[in-house]
Amino acid sequence: MIRRVFSIVLLALAPCPALAQQPVSTVRPEVHPGEAALVAEVAADTGKDPVALTRLLDGAQYKQSIIDTMTRPAESKPWSEYRPIFLTPARIDGGIAFYNEHRVLLDRISAQYGVPAPIIVAIIGVETSYGKITGHYRVLDALATLAFHYPPRAAYFRSELKTLLELPADKLAGPIETLQGSYAGAQGWGQFMPSSIRDYAVDEDGDGRIDLLNSLPDIVASVAHYFAEHGWQSGAPVALRALQGAAPDPVPEYAGAPPDAPVEQFTAAGYAPSAAVDPGLPASLLTLQGEASTEYWLTFQNFYVITRYNKSPRYAMAVMQLAQEIAQAAPPPAETAALESAR
Repeated sequence: MIRRVFSIVLLALAPCPALAQQPVSTVRPEVHPGEAALVAEVAADTGKDPVALTRLLDGAQYKQSIIDTMTRPAESKPWSEYRPIFLTPARIDGGIAFYNEHRVLLDRISAQYGVPAPIIVAIIGVETSYGKITGHYRVLDALATLAFHYPPRAAYFRSELKTLLELPADKLAGPIETLQGSYAGAQGWGQFMPSSIRDYAVDEDGDGRIDLLNSLPDIVASVAHYFAEHGWQSGAPVALRALQGAAPDPVPEYAGAPPDAPVEQFTAAGYAPSAAVDPGLPASLLTLQGEASTEYWLTFQNFYVITRYNKSPRYAMAVMQLAQEIAQAAPPPAETAALESAR
């Protein structure tokens, strides 16, 4: 049962959160009233031993640093500050090297699922710097902390904790109590939540288990499968800069929903696409605050698909632009035009 920890936070020498030192903790036992109900649900749904499940949750610890991080996510930053986090020379060069090193696998998976290899690489690059930073929290601690002590999203994280407890061993990289991940409980190079592991993870190497931490075929195929299942359109654009006219008409702003207005409607309102595109293609208008000026973008279905991975439009834009840089330096056999047209 989750135990509350009174933490003494040590100053970290390195600025990177993934390298920050964990708090020193003094543990006081405390049973959350929702834990018994969760154990009963999992036992009823799966037939797992409730005593073993209780023992597992008994080892979970509350982490105040997780709550603190949830209140200041990077996605809350304006685009002018968010972009430099991910569009760095090191991350671009790392993506190019990663693609070149694993090109046979990436191009095969890309052809199988219809998702551009640079997009797959960019997701892994943005999420974990190509597997270098996969998270330093125990997944069990992260999900239990958020499920029982973070009211704004407690229902979501309780569902993810329940899914974690229900996942069969062959869908995890190791025993639940040993799994490491992000402050939100995401795992592996692609940072899959438990429900995504359940629904979209793939045993690509055919060894009878899914390992999103140590099997590159499983990692790459799982990311591609996620995108394909969420409606990625092969060969279609992701987003295009919109050239604002002298006196544009007011139009609805990007609201996180699938695009539903044709490009020609935005063109007529004074937001023309910067490259040729089907005037009937559904689009949305996204406004971002760049370093030098306000940026206007027409976003399409594939942009919306990226936001199914992370709902932030700034995240989706960072993935697209990183993929463009990778594709420019190491052009894939197909899909290059769709990525390059947004430059």
